[in-house]
Amino acid sequence: MIALEKIREAADEISDVIHRTPVLTSSRLSEQTGNEVYLKGEHLQKTGSFKIRGASNKVLKAVREGASHVVAASSGNHGQAVAYIAGQAGVQATIVVPVDASPAKVAAIEAYGGQVVRCGLTSAERIPEALRIAEETGGVFVPPYDDPDIIAGQGTAGMEILEQVADCEAVIVPVGGGGLTAGILCAIKQMRPEILVIGAEPETADDTKQSLEAGERIAIGPTQTIADGLRTSIPGELTFPILRSHLDRLVTVSEGEIKEACKLLFQYTKQVVEPSGAVSAAALLSGRTGIRGKRVVAVLSGGNVSADAFAEMLRT
Repeated sequence: MIALEKIREAADEISDVIHRTPVLTSSRLSEQTGNEVYLKGEHLQKTGSFKIRGASNKVLKAVREGASHVVAASSGNHGQAVAYIAGQAGVQATIVVPVDASPAKVAAIEAYGGQVVRCGLTSAERIPEALRIAEETGGVFVPPYDDPDIIAGQGTAGMEILEQVADCEAVIVPVGGGGLTAGILCAIKQMRPEILVIGAEPETADDTKQSLEAGERIAIGPTQTIADGLRTSIPGELTFPILRSHLDRLVTVSEGEIKEACKLLFQYTKQVVEPSGAVSAAALLSGRTGIRGKRVVAVLSGGNVSADAFAEMLRT
């Protein structure tokens, strides 16, 4: 568990960088799910996802300690965040992405000034390559999720939820490597431990589900899911124990349910949410969360999807 004081320090560190994202409501989603539904709009965050919270906390500290080059491994959103904050801080950024990374996300990384290197399909392949580059160049590695400063930065979203939604009873969070979920757990379970925190994961990239069932971290190898930001092969060494000890439950959702959630979010709220960011809403809409009649917040973790890809998803 990351101490609440560390999350508060992160909030101070990044306050001039990030947006305090809005909480949206939808009467249609509330009626359809039988809950009072709120949507934490991290898809409206700077660089288009929650990742800027942890990346800023880590990179700004590294720069103060003399770093001139940062290196990250990312399927897209973390890379965009690291490239952006590195540019703002005046240091070089190298981002290792999968060979099939979203063209829109790669273009954004490059637009922020990051140098892109392609490697493999999984985080298990990308991270060693990023570590090698960092060692060779003297750069500082910025982990996508498995780092105390990253987790503390992501935890600031949990603090905001408690400030924005009075009497919140449950929070649903997309699960990839576990950084966002771990951060929100650390914030909420130390401030309001009675609130349910539920993870949501794609069925086809269910490393966290398998690991929770086994009681230890399980590697599942390469996976395919429309929720590319959640396509991790094994939970983090730091994040998994937090999820194992404090996550109330985990729900997996199908590819069809993720697409349907994206469509309904667009139809009901006029918001463009990427598939990874819509997994929380998909879990709520599935009815498998076990939540009924509660004030619930679904975290929409990102909105980085190309217009063509989003339009195609709406047609299918």
